[in-house]
Amino acid sequence: MSFSRRSFLAATGVALSTTPLWNRALAANPTTDTPVDPRFAPREMGSPDAKLVVEEWFSLTCIHCAHFAENTFPQVKEKLIDTGKIRYVFHDFPTDQTATLAAMVARSLPVERYEPFCSALLSSLDRWAYDREANPMTELKKMAAFAGMPGDVFDKTIADQKLMQFIIDEQDAAQTKYHIDSTPTFRFNNALQVSSAISYDEFVKNLTQAG
Repeated sequence: MSFSRRSFLAATGVALSTTPLWNRALAANPTTDTPVDPRFAPREMGSPDAKLVVEEWFSLTCIHCAHFAENTFPQVKEKLIDTGKIRYVFHDFPTDQTATLAAMVARSLPVERYEPFCSALLSSLDRWAYDREANPMTELKKMAAFAGMPGDVFDKTIADQKLMQFIIDEQDAAQTKYHIDSTPTFRFNNALQVSSAISYDEFVKNLTQAG
């Protein structure tokens, strides 16, 4: 799914500073010992000692991301992640307001529920994000409840501007550094970048080339 920074900011109503939120905080208090909010910690799977690292930038309303998540990622997890061959890093790259709010909810769940919740959202886009007879936020709230998030916590989460700004700052940094403008986008071992809902065979081929 292609991405437009201007249309995204117009939809979310958020204006980006030229300095990312967390850089501003560190500059204001460089010696702070305040622990990092777990919502802002990396979301990854696999052995931290794996020699190969794959990063994915994805949007929770992207049909191409959904295709990859349903058809390729299960094989990647079984054959490459669970066997310790690769470390897999997830990056939120929402392409619309609904995806942004969904990412905020996913990051506010316990870390171990992040990937299962994202997978559940991607596998049911037609039921919560693109059902013309349903309200996406109402359906998202229901799915969050199934994942263990109380309704009052959901309401506070999607209104959290600090969390939204973090996601946008991370997205902006990735776009600036890697020129990402569509989802899903993958970086294989920080050497090869591909923007496509690739098959498992293509995934392995890219991994081999980058390794």
